[in-house]
Amino acid sequence: MFVKPACLAVASFLMLPPAMAADAPASVAHKAILTLATAQRIAAHARKVAADHGWPCALAIVDDGGWPILTLRMDGAPVVAGIELAQGKARTSALFKRPSADLENAINTARPAAITAGLLMMKGALPIIIEGQVVGAIGISADTPAHDDEIASAALASVQP
Repeated sequence: MFVKPACLAVASFLMLPPAMAADAPASVAHKAILTLATAQRIAAHARKVAADHGWPCALAIVDDGGWPILTLRMDGAPVVAGIELAQGKARTSALFKRPSADLENAINTARPAAITAGLLMMKGALPIIIEGQVVGAIGISADTPAHDDEIASAALASVQP
């Protein structure tokens, strides 16, 4: 009794036109992800660099969708709103897959309309690239934009070749 439905299913599959048989689902592409452990390593390195230079900061690490994985504010961080700035910078960098400074430069030069994108376009965030894919970003808010970038760059050097 169960053989007949199974035979019908196999027979109907074998009668598919060749074009439909060729449209079988493709395999799923590999997507690198930013793990909490990697985010913690990056954050620890950022904290060390900031402490060694005497630049206490707030930092945020987000995934490729801009969602927070880790945020922290070091003792003595000079900007009270620093954690919000760090998160906004990191989210911007992750979503645009480029340093947040690129967007700040666009606003200040040839593309002032970029300000309408609704993101935080300030220097201080860099994308995190693993296996050739942007998996997230780090945003820093210390005392100056130059120090923000320096801390972020040094932190990324701990996980990127």
